[in-house]
Amino acid sequence: MKRERIIFLDYLRVFACFLVMMVHASEAFYGVEEIPILSESHKLWIAIWDGMSRISVPLFVITSAYLLAPMNENQSWSDFFKHRFLRIIPPMVVFMVIYALQSVWQEGWTWREAFIALCKLPLNFPMNAFHLWFMYPLIGLYLLIPILSPWLRIATAKQERMFLYLWILTTCMPFINKFYGDVFGQCWWNQYYMLYDFSGYPGYLVLGHYIRHHIDWSNVKRRTIGFICLIGGTLFTILSFYIQAKPGTPQLLTDLEIAWCFCIINCVIATFGAFLLFTTITKEGKAYGLVMSVSINSYGMFLMHMLWMPFWVSIVQPQTSVGVAIPLISILTFVSCYITTKLISYIPGSKWVIG
Repeated sequence: MKRERIIFLDYLRVFACFLVMMVHASEAFYGVEEIPILSESHKLWIAIWDGMSRISVPLFVITSAYLLAPMNENQSWSDFFKHRFLRIIPPMVVFMVIYALQSVWQEGWTWREAFIALCKLPLNFPMNAFHLWFMYPLIGLYLLIPILSPWLRIATAKQERMFLYLWILTTCMPFINKFYGDVFGQCWWNQYYMLYDFSGYPGYLVLGHYIRHHIDWSNVKRRTIGFICLIGGTLFTILSFYIQAKPGTPQLLTDLEIAWCFCIINCVIATFGAFLLFTTITKEGKAYGLVMSVSINSYGMFLMHMLWMPFWVSIVQPQTSVGVAIPLISILTFVSCYITTKLISYIPGSKWVIG
């Protein structure tokens, strides 16, 4: 039986997919020695465009939670895994192979080096397809959902809030570690500190379930709180980079991007706000047909966007200021990926390539 579409999730997927491309377009302008941060204007636009886009991955995770957690009580684990993994893994493998082979003409690899990269694919993604890191946490979450589902079916709002409070505390850990040091049993031989089991992406699963089942606010309240959280969390994310970045000075990305992690408090707040705002979309609107089409093809667009982006970077980057180049590259990549994915979708068996 076909699942009835949830209108706001289609809009949200399109938004999150575009933000992923914005993050990677921004990274074309900093992050390696050959591309230093050159000026105050340079770092300002990187901070704005990249910082505001850091909610992209959490929005995808929370969308999955909203739809899939808890899984249907009558559905077997094998059926759940079969449905989810057949949708995401074959296209993932196809594009991992494409990226590995692409290194031959893009980075000058020999065919022997490409063959070695192909042999390593079962263990990790090709380094020129770094965006595929996300697939591994996603697969892990799918493995966790059947285990977490029985608790989510019976958990009260208060019990879920207890989990979320502990999770939120873990999202503060990068700042605690930076400014205070190791806590809760952390040391160089023990990364599994006291609240480790409450940390990471599973928190977004519980948050997505909590929003769907335990928040019954009016649209006005959702918009008000959502807007405050989105702006507050995003401003902190932007300023954390802008204040720390020093033009012309080599800096560790782990320091510069401390507030740009996906499971960190400011990103959680901004994601919560953005998701609340999207839940207030209840009508399809005139553009919904296009939005739904992009949403349906968003997985394929995500997989292929690092094939298109270097092309647009090479054209736009030398001629355009950073403030204009980042959104322009993102838009051109987004449109190119949609057209390509849409065309592929007409080929029989395309679901094995683009999902």
